[in-house]
Amino acid sequence: MEHITFDEIINAIDGEEYIKSNYMEYKSVSTDTRKIPKDSIFIALKGENFNANNFVKEASEKGASLCIVDEIKFDSSHLNPNTSIIKVENTKKALLKLAAYYRKKLNLKVIGITGSTGKTSTKDLVAAALSGKYKVFKTKGNFNNEIGLPLMIFQLDDSYDIAVLEMGMSNLNEIHNLAEVAEPDIALITNIGVSHLENLKTRENILKAKMEITDFFNEKSILIINTDNDLLATVENRLYSVLRTGIENGKDFKAVDINLDEKHINFRVVESNSYTSPIINIAIPGKHNILNTLLAIGCSRSLGMSYEEILDGLENLEVTSMRLDIVRGNKFTIIDDSYNASPDSMRAAIEVLATIEGKRKIAVLGTMRELGNTSYDLHKEIGEYAKIKGIDYIYTVGEYSEAYLAGFSNSNNSKNFNNIEEVIEHIKDIVSIEDVILVKASRSMKFENIVNNLKMINC
Repeated sequence: MEHITFDEIINAIDGEEYIKSNYMEYKSVSTDTRKIPKDSIFIALKGENFNANNFVKEASEKGASLCIVDEIKFDSSHLNPNTSIIKVENTKKALLKLAAYYRKKLNLKVIGITGSTGKTSTKDLVAAALSGKYKVFKTKGNFNNEIGLPLMIFQLDDSYDIAVLEMGMSNLNEIHNLAEVAEPDIALITNIGVSHLENLKTRENILKAKMEITDFFNEKSILIINTDNDLLATVENRLYSVLRTGIENGKDFKAVDINLDEKHINFRVVESNSYTSPIINIAIPGKHNILNTLLAIGCSRSLGMSYEEILDGLENLEVTSMRLDIVRGNKFTIIDDSYNASPDSMRAAIEVLATIEGKRKIAVLGTMRELGNTSYDLHKEIGEYAKIKGIDYIYTVGEYSEAYLAGFSNSNNSKNFNNIEEVIEHIKDIVSIEDVILVKASRSMKFENIVNNLKMINC
């Protein structure tokens, strides 16, 4: 964290000085007293089931040099004399304001990434591609909301050239708030799907919410979109530049000469119907990852990178775990995609399952969340898609299991289970040499437990 003063902080967050010590070393920002380092700024957040204002004394004892609070729930005489206190009306808003101020102090480019699916994979690809020329920071894990994104910004300093920041949301105005903090120079939108229909009701509203990433753009800003997506294809030219990528409709960056196997994507890029790139070969599976890579290439090219630099950078690709991780064991193959699930990512995972060599293709599927009134129909469509793609068996856990089975319409090769333990025991009984098993559900269902158990019998 670059140097920032007490007075800068109090002005940035519209705070009130409560205690001002003579010690003013601020090296990091924390919202969790369990992990708080010395010389940090502790911001006491409140939620439905917790109030961090209760832990100011603990933060002070652990070496916090500044605590930002919205309630006084401590005895000042019990604090470390090196701890200052600033009081604000709302600590969550203070976190956002301080991050926005700090971002403005940094001399770097910010790439913002959003979309219904593929955000994290695209983040990994963008960061890797850019690393061929620049020093790059990328969002860690899923720190992509109104608490996580500011904490990522506080980890930046001017040693970085570029920050690649993932931006998630569940409703309108959330991406707007993140964009106000991060002020992205370039924004990427992967697709507009049906995740969050429960809150937003229509895909058009989801598009509106995702487009908030451009709310603070100027004429030098760049928006890069996957125009194979039907709704993103409707985005018109704006004050800022719009670059369009795709396999079918990539006006500015289009993938051609595509080859896929269970471990790689292989293609070339045609730029603006003229220049054709060298072969792009990346050790990740799935046609959807070509779309994600095109966004990364468009971003890299807009920042002046050559294809040689991009290819060098992609050699450094580090993918986030539990996202289409193919585990070849001595007996069978596991496709671990247990991090999240939406209709688009389900189709992508089933497509990968269909392409992998093996005897029987088995899909273990759980609930897709936040689909609102369309939930049953969308789960049924995934069952239908699995059948079309030639999947041999589907096993389901969760509230929309019957919808999957109705779509798959093969009662002999499908079964619903009450819990994870039951499906694990069943697979242990029926799995054969060279089977391929896809495990996928929303994160809250903890399907990684299925994967871990399967790994134990696959040695």
